[in-house]
Amino acid sequence: MAGIDVIGLTVVVDDLGTFAERLRVNAGKAVKVTSQKVRDDARNRIKGHKYLPAYPYSITYDVKVTAEGVEGEIGPDKGMAQGPLGNIIEYGTSKNAPLPHLGPALDANAEDLVTGIEIAVHQAM
Repeated sequence: MAGIDVIGLTVVVDDLGTFAERLRVNAGKAVKVTSQKVRDDARNRIKGHKYLPAYPYSITYDVKVTAEGVEGEIGPDKGMAQGPLGNIIEYGTSKNAPLPHLGPALDANAEDLVTGIEIAVHQAM
């Protein structure tokens, strides 16, 4: 009877076991960096409007890393000065034209997130 001995497999199995956690941590960093860039981009796009002096500073971000994944939320904090105006500013009303800033900032930084996630996967391996 012939047999095969595999040496070092325990190390590979152990490493795969920690891959998910390393990926979660690294993906969290990537989402945080991109969220900061989107926040800053959105703030810059909306700065300088006469009637919205406090609004840019109401744009914040929050990153949550859970067992299910990573989530980044970027937008105006309704608890801050002029924060509740976010939807009106971004999408407009029947009397006010929209001033898109969050959507364009997200679009402009999408590739940065893709690159960050690619780096996160590479580093987790």
